[in-house]
Amino acid sequence: MMSTPVFDLLIRNARLERFDRPVDIGIARERIAAIGANLVCEAIETTDAQGALASRGFTDSHVHLDKACILDRCSICEGTLGEAISETAKAKADFTEQDVYARAARVVEKAIVNGTMRMRTFVETDPRAGMRSFEAIKQIRQDYAFAIDIEICAFAQDGLTNEPQTLEMLDAALSDGADLVGGAPYIDPDPQGQIRMIFDLAEKHGTAVDFHLDFDLSPEKTNLPAVIEETVRRGYQGRVSLGHMTSLSAMSPDDVQLLARQLKAAGIAVTVLPSTDLFLNGRDHDRLVPRGVAPAHLLASEGVLTSIASNNILNPFTPYGDASLLRMANLYANVAQLSRRGDMQLAFEMISTSAARIMGRDEQPIEIGAPADIILIDCIDREQAIRENARVIFGCKRGRRTFEAPRPSILRA
Repeated sequence: MMSTPVFDLLIRNARLERFDRPVDIGIARERIAAIGANLVCEAIETTDAQGALASRGFTDSHVHLDKACILDRCSICEGTLGEAISETAKAKADFTEQDVYARAARVVEKAIVNGTMRMRTFVETDPRAGMRSFEAIKQIRQDYAFAIDIEICAFAQDGLTNEPQTLEMLDAALSDGADLVGGAPYIDPDPQGQIRMIFDLAEKHGTAVDFHLDFDLSPEKTNLPAVIEETVRRGYQGRVSLGHMTSLSAMSPDDVQLLARQLKAAGIAVTVLPSTDLFLNGRDHDRLVPRGVAPAHLLASEGVLTSIASNNILNPFTPYGDASLLRMANLYANVAQLSRRGDMQLAFEMISTSAARIMGRDEQPIEIGAPADIILIDCIDREQAIRENARVIFGCKRGRRTFEAPRPSILRA
């Protein structure tokens, strides 16, 4: 006689798109142990999904935790990129570890309850910030590991070739727990020199590279050829990511297609940051303001690995935000004027499986034997999740509950 299985956690009545009716998901020893309708079992803990969609957690492949939530100490008069860089540079000179930790924790907790389970955060490591922000974010990474995996990119925001001390600090951070290195060549007086220096650091420490690149509406000023050249010359295909790439929004469809094929051949991924890119671009237009958001869906159609991410939250680069990737994907779909079912599914992938691949994670689907990292979304499928900016109502990581956000209730008279 077979014994009744005992699960650590049982999720009843969850929806998986490959099944035509809700199923139960049994979890034991941090992995999915059973999937089926009306499982006969015992469980230490049980939750009723009530038909909600079960999904892997989301991945925010580009966020700045260290300079989030600083609107109260900055002025925004012009709303330009230059002003944002200047205001933030002044503010970060006064950052303390405790201050950075508190602000980062605020954003991380919002991200967790919005379904994010992986995050790549850029941390500015230079003479103004010192190593204070880096130390604070390392502690955040440790303290919130129960719910979210955080990857730290040691980042040069204010230039590199013009500031040798920044190079030394990036090198030190990479020796002390940073996962990868990044820069913003468009700020540097020698963009190509910075690109080479960032790649040199990456090769020295065996890490990936993530650049903020071509953050303007002038394709003729692109630094992309230099990145492609270094990527191929150093055999770094599949280990390079680019954020913003807003200049693509000013290119013809034929030129975008040609560039996409070059990106695909070089194995370079692209992350679009709709909220920031909409806010900062086109400030010199008084009508018909350009959107300034790279057409990630067109890049994806040519095989480029793409993602949608938060970037900045509540600072001069982006004076709003709630760390919701579903909201960001919904915003992108609106801006890109997407409407078809397949487009909605692609937008969902760009905050989940595709974004995870940028961080080197090939996620297993929700199946027996897979890690029990699951969120529940109050919808029936990925299409509805994007169209309606659906609520995330539950999460578990390694089979342990990490948050619950029950559906709202209508209280009738």
